[in-house]
Amino acid sequence: MIDIRNLSAGYKGQPVLRGISLNVGEGEFTGILGPNGSGKTTLIRALSGVLPYASGSIHIAGHDVRALSAKARARHCATVAQKNPGLSGVRAMSLVLMGRYPHISFLGGYSRHDYLRVQAAMEETSCLDLAERSTEALSGGELQRVITAKALAQDTRLLLLDEAASNLDVARTMDLYELLRIKNAAGLTILTVAHDLNLAALYCQRLVFLKNGSVAADGPTREIFTAQTLSDIYETPLAVAEHPLTGTPQAYLVPRA
Repeated sequence: MIDIRNLSAGYKGQPVLRGISLNVGEGEFTGILGPNGSGKTTLIRALSGVLPYASGSIHIAGHDVRALSAKARARHCATVAQKNPGLSGVRAMSLVLMGRYPHISFLGGYSRHDYLRVQAAMEETSCLDLAERSTEALSGGELQRVITAKALAQDTRLLLLDEAASNLDVARTMDLYELLRIKNAAGLTILTVAHDLNLAALYCQRLVFLKNGSVAADGPTREIFTAQTLSDIYETPLAVAEHPLTGTPQAYLVPRA
C-alpha cells in the first residue's frame, strides 16, 4: 500500500527525514512513534502530498504521489492532520461533506449517497449532534472528531493520522481507537503517529520508531516493544510489562534517582 524509498524531506533547506525507506502492506495498522523532532509529522505531511520532498520516492497503491493531482490523491488517501488552519466559520456538516469532494464529477454536485456517507461518518465519530454548529464554536476535541469524520467520509483505502487523539479525553480517545480497530478489521490500512506509547502498543500491530530523521526500529509490536529498545530511543529508563487483560506490552516510567 505504501512504498517509501530513500526519502529525504525537511523545511527551508533543513533536513528532517534522512533517506528513510519503509513499506506498509495493505490492511496493516501501523504506529509511528519517536521523540520530538524525529520526523513523524514530516513523514505524514510528505505522504499526504502537503510537503514537497527533496529526494527519494513515495508510492501509494502503486501510484507516485508526485504524479497525482490533489483530487486523485484524495481518492487513495485520507489524512487527519495535527494542525488544520483555515477552518473557521464552516458548519461542521459542511466540513465533513468536503471529504466527499474527490468522488464528485467536474460538473456534478453532492448526491444523496454523499450525504448518507457524511451522516454515517459523523455517527461513527459521535459528532452528528454537532452538525449545525460552526467550527469556531467547537472545542478542540469536538473539532478533532469532526475532522476525523471528514477523513472517514472520504472512503479511501488508506488513512493517515497525526496525533488524532491529541485533543481528546480518555473516553473519546478509546472511542477513536476502537473505531480505528473496527475499520482496520474491515480492510482499511492505517498509519498513525502517536505519542502515547501504551495506546499504540494496545492497538497497532506494527510499530515504527523514528529518531533523528531515520528509522531506529521497526517490527511487530510484541517483538519490538521492549525496555531496551524504548530506553535507547527515548534516552530515559523505561520498563515494560504485559497488560494484565490483553497481554500486550506496556511501558512504565522509571525514576532516574
